[in-house]
Amino acid sequence: MSWASRFRLLQYTKASLWIVPLLGLVLGVLLAEWAVSVDATEWLPAGWRYSASTASGVLTAIVGAMIALLGFVVTIGVLVVQQATGTLSPRYMRLWYRDRLQKAVLATFTGTFSFSFALLRSIESDSVPDLGVTMAGSAVSVSLLLLLVYLNRFTHNLRPVAIAGLVGRMGEAVLVRGEAAVLGAAPRAGDPVPPAGGPVAYVRSEHGGVIQAFHPERLTGLAARHDCLLVVTRLVGDYVPPGAVVVEVHGGSPAPAARRVTGLIAFGSERTIEQDPAFALRVLVDIAVRALSPAVNDPTTAVQVLHRIEAFLHAVGRTDLRNRYVLADRDGTPRLVVQGRDWEDYLQLAVTEIREYGTSSVQVCRRLRALLEGLLTTLPPGPLPAVRSELTLLREAVGREYPDPARRTRAHTPDPQGIGARPRPR
Repeated sequence: MSWASRFRLLQYTKASLWIVPLLGLVLGVLLAEWAVSVDATEWLPAGWRYSASTASGVLTAIVGAMIALLGFVVTIGVLVVQQATGTLSPRYMRLWYRDRLQKAVLATFTGTFSFSFALLRSIESDSVPDLGVTMAGSAVSVSLLLLLVYLNRFTHNLRPVAIAGLVGRMGEAVLVRGEAAVLGAAPRAGDPVPPAGGPVAYVRSEHGGVIQAFHPERLTGLAARHDCLLVVTRLVGDYVPPGAVVVEVHGGSPAPAARRVTGLIAFGSERTIEQDPAFALRVLVDIAVRALSPAVNDPTTAVQVLHRIEAFLHAVGRTDLRNRYVLADRDGTPRLVVQGRDWEDYLQLAVTEIREYGTSSVQVCRRLRALLEGLLTTLPPGPLPAVRSELTLLREAVGREYPDPARRTRAHTPDPQGIGARPRPR
């Protein structure tokens, strides 16, 4: 199995809502067998003894309760899907599917169900699984506790501002981790690549799809073994049609097999966040734009999302971004060139659509201006020209939207709350 296949399998496992509950189901049956075998030793205290009718009634009630609770959790999941697709962003669902607490709750319910059901068949008039009945009662207590934690978490985390915070932190973590890994293996930006002779071979995508991730270390090693330079022509997150060029091979004797190269590049139906911090920013912008739609008309939510976007942009501005990364082998010979997103890419993604859809809201205009002016005061000199360009675009958009001088002046006033603070002396 290639690395790309294993990556896709891992992604499916992380997003699956049935694998962990299935493991809980199997574990419940195994624990029931163990509990019955332990009961045969007759070491339990007298307080843990049950009659056959009591044990049967308790276990039957637990089986029914677990089925009902499973249905309840599934109903909550459906409501989450409806809210996410209706008022947030459908892209957020890919992150929500990975929630470990939800999988733990489902696994506990299915495990308690299978444990209690397996114990029922061992009850006889003269033989009762006393330890198992006690364990089933304890499992119900744990299940109820997890259910309360689950309800508390999702009733609080379903707020747009909470989701924006979660997505923003995930994006920042991926950004720092990914850039550090690439920069740690990259020679200085001035190294001459690619060779003047041009590519000698092209690696094309077989089925197409979105590039979800690639393995830079193994691609570098593969290029070193074939004494060539691999140039990845697409960004992580790009959609590649079938038959399009993904990698250019420069040099090599012979060139590496196309299947081995594509086996180190994972394609899928949609973007993931593992190596694509811009995907987190895409989700944040989607939530803000959805809040600004006429059907929702909630500029305050857009302003709250802009708080997280500003924090994300500050993290991006402190990172040594490049539009191209060159990875070398142990001898320092360039072996892999990958495309990167620079500061302007992130900045335009963060503010362009919100500016276009939110100019009619004074609140959004004021918050966007405060965001951009805040970047001017805290970022190093390199990213500042792009920020000034965005300020100019915002000023022009406000001028077109508000011909009245008084309203235009108010919309030009920076305000970190949107509307809620008077201009402060500098």
